[in-house]
Amino acid sequence: MNIFRKKNVDQLLLEAEEQPNKLKKALSVFDLTALGIGGIIGTGIFVLTGIGASNFAGPALVISFIIAGVASAFAALGYAEFASMIPVAGSAYTYGYASLGEIFAWTIGWDLLLEYGLASSTVAVGWSGYAVSLFSAIGIDLPAWAINSPAAGGLINLPAIFIVGIITCLLTVGIKESKWVNNIIVVVKLLVIILFIAIGTSHIQVSNWHPFLPFGWQGVMTGASIIFFAYLGFDAVSTAAEESKNPQRDLPIGLIASLLISTILYIIVTLVLTGMVNYTQLNTPAPVSFALNMIGNHWAAALLGVGAMAGITSVLLVDMYAQSRILFAMSRDGLLPHTFSKVHSKFQTPYRGTWIIGILVAALAGFTPIKVLAEMANIGTLFAFVIVSAAIIVLRKTKPDLHRPFRVPFVPLVPILAILFCLYLMYNLPIITWIRFIVWLILGLIVYAIYGSHHSKVQLEDDLS
Repeated sequence: MNIFRKKNVDQLLLEAEEQPNKLKKALSVFDLTALGIGGIIGTGIFVLTGIGASNFAGPALVISFIIAGVASAFAALGYAEFASMIPVAGSAYTYGYASLGEIFAWTIGWDLLLEYGLASSTVAVGWSGYAVSLFSAIGIDLPAWAINSPAAGGLINLPAIFIVGIITCLLTVGIKESKWVNNIIVVVKLLVIILFIAIGTSHIQVSNWHPFLPFGWQGVMTGASIIFFAYLGFDAVSTAAEESKNPQRDLPIGLIASLLISTILYIIVTLVLTGMVNYTQLNTPAPVSFALNMIGNHWAAALLGVGAMAGITSVLLVDMYAQSRILFAMSRDGLLPHTFSKVHSKFQTPYRGTWIIGILVAALAGFTPIKVLAEMANIGTLFAFVIVSAAIIVLRKTKPDLHRPFRVPFVPLVPILAILFCLYLMYNLPIITWIRFIVWLILGLIVYAIYGSHHSKVQLEDDLS
């Protein structure tokens, strides 16, 4: 048994075309860019800006966002090269299979399942926070037991479970319907962000930016590690490769454009937010609405609360979509049970895997605090970026003649910088996050040894030949 066996790039492309379980091609370059923005802009602006500023970086959170954005940009170039070269569902999992071998593919796929599951749960809890604030604003106070996890003094977070159920149903119906919902939501949340910037700019007090580095440089780096979760969405664009109409051209554009637009908005919003309100007051699940309420602009706070809920909804849609496609790819390769790649005869979606994911995400969102979820999602994201960057270097050496519609510039310098950035951010995460992550990877290797290695389609084809 060869755990380092690889999938040929031509074989991957052929399999995607000839598989009976085919996904519907429905996404344009605009849809892919909107998918990326939908996945990136949401919880990062509407939730994590407050947590990051008050607990880790203060006004210097803007530097944290720049550092995380630069690290993401280096990694995004690697994703763009792979996505244009191998436009197949599975993202980093598929790229690892083609360049590093099956055991690396399994490890990154298993990691991505955790990453997106935790990210989706984090987003659902953030959505719940805004929903509760909105209900409170109109005079409806929901009982504490129904809106908080046990660790937060409640019994269950019902709003979080509710939104996960809605998204699961939408993803079951189809990608065409999902993309229109996402595109509309993206336009709405961009408009409310522009509204916040327009109102907030005139209420900036420079004194709120002092001290600029209250937690020192270490706080900036820890903040970058925590809010890195905000950039997860661009990875989701590459999971849509098999449903893209013209993946070789459109995927690199969608990846880079969505990351660039989102990073600029993150920087501006963070500057405005920390200029409006002192960072010590921002430890709230709805910091942007809180800032508008602090300056007495209650109508804008209410409107932004609705926009934030819409924005966070699109992040949840993108994250759960990406997770279901990775599960689909791993199942189609035989590394996980076949039932996860079963495509609905009418909707052409992997409906069984989607519902299993929905149930697990709802359970996590209902019973786990947001801080624990966000930290775990971050380490998984960073690990995925390290693997993809390393895979670029390996494949350039082993397969230099492959057709690459998009090429990462200055290889191996750019991938090495991506690896170093991501490893340093991983180093700054809490030790308990590392322990949970390592336990998850060990569990994954046990599952691979018991099931995946024996049911791998590549292994079975090798045995027959």
